[in-house]
Amino acid sequence: MGGRVQIFGKNLNKSKFYTEEIRSRLKSGNACYHSVQNLLSSSLLSKNLKIKTIILPVVLYGCETWSITLRMEHKLRVFVNRVLRRIFGPKRDEVRKGWRKLRNEELNDLYSSPNIVRVIKSRMRWVQHFSMYGGEERHIQGFGGET
Repeated sequence: MGGRVQIFGKNLNKSKFYTEEIRSRLKSGNACYHSVQNLLSSSLLSKNLKIKTIILPVVLYGCETWSITLRMEHKLRVFVNRVLRRIFGPKRDEVRKGWRKLRNEELNDLYSSPNIVRVIKSRMRWVQHFSMYGGEERHIQGFGGET
C-alpha cells in the first residue's frame, strides 16, 4: 500500500490519500444525513431503504479504487453504526426502566444489508474482475451453443 500517487499534479502518499478520501466521504455522508433528516424520520420509507439509498451511495462513491486499512474499516463501521442508531433510535430497557442505545449486534439484526466493508470489498472485486478483461465485451455461450 506504500508508494506515491500523483493527483492533480501533486505527489501524495497513497495511504494518506486514501485516508483523506475516506474522511472526506464520511464528512459528505454526515452532511447528507443532516440535510435529509426530516425524510429519514418519515415513516413512508423503510429504515433499511433509507440508509441503503440515501446515505451509503454518498459515502461509497469511488470506493472501488480505495485501498483500505483496518483503521479505515473501523471508521466506516463506526459511521454506519452511528447513522443506524440515529435512524432506529433508542430501545426501551424494561429492567432499568429507561432508554438505552442499541448495541452493535442489535443494529446488525435490524439492518438487513451486508456490512459496509463487505460492500466495498465486493465492489473492489468486481472492478478487478472487469479490469482483467480490459473492459471488452464478452459473449456468454448458452446451453444450446448459441452466443
